[in-house]
Amino acid sequence: MNFDFSEQQDLLREQARRFLSDQGAIARARKLLDAGGGFDRELWQGMAELGWLGAALPEHYGGAGLSYVDLCVLAEEIGRANAAVPFSSSVYMAAEAIYRYGSDAQKDTWLTKLISGEAIGSFAAAEGNGPLRIEQLHTQFTAGKTNGTKTPVSDGMEADVLVTLVNAEQGAQLYLIDLNAEGVTRESLTMTDGSRPAARIEFNDAAATLLPGATSAKVWHTLLDRAAILVAFEQVGGAEACLEMARDYAMDRYAFGRPIGSFQAIKHKLADVYVANQLARSNAYFGAWALNADAPELPVAAAAARVAGCRAFDLASKENIQTHGGMGFTWDLDCHLYYRRAKALGVGLGSARVWKNRLVGRLQMRNAA
Repeated sequence: MNFDFSEQQDLLREQARRFLSDQGAIARARKLLDAGGGFDRELWQGMAELGWLGAALPEHYGGAGLSYVDLCVLAEEIGRANAAVPFSSSVYMAAEAIYRYGSDAQKDTWLTKLISGEAIGSFAAAEGNGPLRIEQLHTQFTAGKTNGTKTPVSDGMEADVLVTLVNAEQGAQLYLIDLNAEGVTRESLTMTDGSRPAARIEFNDAAATLLPGATSAKVWHTLLDRAAILVAFEQVGGAEACLEMARDYAMDRYAFGRPIGSFQAIKHKLADVYVANQLARSNAYFGAWALNADAPELPVAAAAARVAGCRAFDLASKENIQTHGGMGFTWDLDCHLYYRRAKALGVGLGSARVWKNRLVGRLQMRNAA
C-alpha cells in the first residue's frame, strides 16, 4: 500500500504553494485585518480561475474532476499560507452538500456559480454557545417558510446561499436558503480571526428548499465528517508553517553568543510541536484515504483527524509565539495570524472536546460490533 502522494499530487502541491506565495496570501490577510476584516476577493477569484473551488466536483458543473485526495493537498497549502478565503464554508460544506444531497435543479442552479466564484456558500447548524444538540433545534421549517436564528455562521456576511440544519415535520433536515432573498437578516459578529468573519443570521418567513438526499440528521454528521478531514489538512498546513517560522527564528536569533535554537528549552518546544504535527499528519492521511474511498472507517478517521489537527495547530501556534519571545505577540510579526486561525478552525466544526467524545463513542460502537 502506498501511503504517499502521487507525482501529480506533488506537482499540484508545488503549483499551489507557488501561487499562494506569489500572491502574498499572508500579507494580504494582514492588510484585511488592518482594514477591519473580511475575506480576500481577488485571491478567491484567482482560486476559481485555477479550478480550486470545484477541484473534486464533476466537469459537468464546471469542476476539475479531481479526487478528494487532491482537494486535501490544496487544503493543506491554503492552511499553510493562512489564506483569507471562505474555502471551508463554500467548498467543503455548501458545495459538497448540494452535490451529494441536492436535487438536479439545485445542482444546476448553484454548483456552477459556486465553482466559478460567482457565488459563495456557507453552512449553519449552531444556534448559540455550547455543543449543538440536534434534538433541541429552535429554527423551524413549516409551510414552506423558515423561522429562527443561526449563530455564528462562518462567512455568513458574504455568502449567497446557505445550507442549514433546521427542524421540520419529519425531524432535523438540511435545507437550502438563498441569503439574498426576503426574510433574511444578517448581523456581523466580532471574531478572533477577522479574516474568517462570521454572522448572526435571522430568518423571518424565509423561503427554503429541502435537500432531498438529506432527510435525516445522520447526513449532517456525514457532511461534518467529510469536512473535518479537509479542515484537518488546513490545520496540518498551518501547524507546519508555525514550526518552520519558529525553527528559522531560533536559528537566526542569538542570545549569550549562540543561537537560541541550541538551548534545550527551545529544542524541547520544537520537538513537541514536531511530534504533534506528525501525529496530526498521520491521522489526516488516514482520513484522506477514507474520504476518497467513502470507506466505512470514515467516522472514526474523521474524528481522529479532527482531534489531532486541533491539538497540533493549537500547540504549534502557541509555541511559535513563545519561541519568538518578546516579539512573538506583537502585531508586527505573523505569529498571531496563525494563532487566530488555529482558534477559528478549532471551533468551526465543533470543539476538540466534542470530537474527542465522538471518537470515543465511535470506537466503542466499532469494538462492540
